Amino acid sequence: MGLIRFAVEPATLLDDLPEAYRGYLTGSDGRVFVTRIEVQEAIIGCHRKTSESCKFHVAWPVTGFGRPVIATASLSEREQPYLLPLELARGKIVQLRNQAGEWELSGMTIPPDFVDSSRLAFRAFAKAASRQNQPEEATRLSNEALCHACAAAEILMIGYSSQTFLNRLQRFGSLPASIGCELHQAPPHPDADELFAAAFNSATVACAWEKIESKEKNYDWTYCDQQLDWCEKRKLLVKGGPLIDLGPHGLPSWLARGQHDRFYLEKLACDFVKMAISRYFGRIRIWEVATRLNSGGALSLSEEDLLTLVVRVLDVARQLDEETQLLIRIDQPWGEYQARGQHRLSPMQLVDALLRSSVGLAGVNLELAVGYLPRGSAYRDLLDISRLIDMWSILGVPLHATLACPSSSDDDALASESWEVEPRMWDREIDETGQAEWIERILELLLAKQSISSVSLAHFSDGDSHTFPQAGLLRADGTPKAALERIMIQHQRNKRQD
Repeated sequence: MGLIRFAVEPATLLDDLPEAYRGYLTGSDGRVFVTRIEVQEAIIGCHRKTSESCKFHVAWPVTGFGRPVIATASLSEREQPYLLPLELARGKIVQLRNQAGEWELSGMTIPPDFVDSSRLAFRAFAKAASRQNQPEEATRLSNEALCHACAAAEILMIGYSSQTFLNRLQRFGSLPASIGCELHQAPPHPDADELFAAAFNSATVACAWEKIESKEKNYDWTYCDQQLDWCEKRKLLVKGGPLIDLGPHGLPSWLARGQHDRFYLEKLACDFVKMAISRYFGRIRIWEVATRLNSGGALSLSEEDLLTLVVRVLDVARQLDEETQLLIRIDQPWGEYQARGQHRLSPMQLVDALLRSSVGLAGVNLELAVGYLPRGSAYRDLLDISRLIDMWSILGVPLHATLACPSSSDDDALASESWEVEPRMWDREIDETGQAEWIERILELLLAKQSISSVSLAHFSDGDSHTFPQAGLLRADGTPKAALERIMIQHQRNKRQD
């Protein structure tokens, strides 16, 4: 078994670093290793089954930037522990320089401010590297380097997003990507109609099996019918789903008695998919068939069982309507959950297997639920998100994105009990301004990506039953949050330019 160790000086820093236990190791090719973390005094020990070089990913406090996940450069095992902040600074600077060089070669104009911040980061890092015999001073300088590196990454991403976005807009006249929102329960209140229309040109009709058939053979399509009628009257592009949620508590509870009979479950799932697509045949042409296939958790199904089930339902859906577009949703798309050792295949390997099986998969929806525990994605900067999208683009199918970000860390009685807000991801309290800024920045980045076909927000109003706490664009009383105005502005920019 391999072991790689990191020193943290002073040791008291670990008293306020519970994120260390959620750190994980990856190979040079991005594979997530099964990782066991041990913390003893000032040393973080990372155990894995292999002894090859690896990168350590961990959330780290950076002044002015919260606690983003940062990765070290690729490191080999050695007897002496590595100084963690120094290696995090090294990894960030290497990532930053490589990406800037790649984009500059492709024709991007690198902002002058980026060069200044990047130079300051390297200068501080060089001083830290030369003072490793003074761990606390090296830590101070490493943290300074990280601060400059994160500032440089932010400058670089603002420049990349704005330049690429304008290039895409000029090429197509209007962006070939929709901005939408998922609907839950009844359609938006009439008072919110104009707000929705000003922000979105698409909507997702919720057709969750767990909600529609909460009791066996007792179907309730009321909300789905109302939502679809509402969307059609407003001439919105309509998506349906997710039909089958393979996460914990995502399937109807009455299925538990048949959880050990895989064929019985497959038949019931296929029957429901047939019923949903047949009911809205010709009215919904984009279906998100399944979600959380990769992380799983439904009814103790194995990874193989989940994959087989999704192949079956995709095949059934394609036979019903060969013209419809079939999607699946991937949660936690970085795959950090693999570090627990309960999954054999990475998220990309699962999707690649579906594509190779020729079941008609037309695209992938990446769920970016940032700031949620235990099944959301840890907070990362825009450079990491950009690299994630580029990595998934290799599959050669259209990508979609679903965004969720909290506007408060207060309790949310209408949200799923399976989720809670991570209150420490930013340098300030979780608030509506932070949510608005994050959505604005990531929306412009995603719309600049050629592979992105649509972006959706997880839900419209916190006054409806929903999954992610405090992620709505309307407060529970129906008043708009700051994020909604930012989306409206972005929507107007997407329209054809005269």
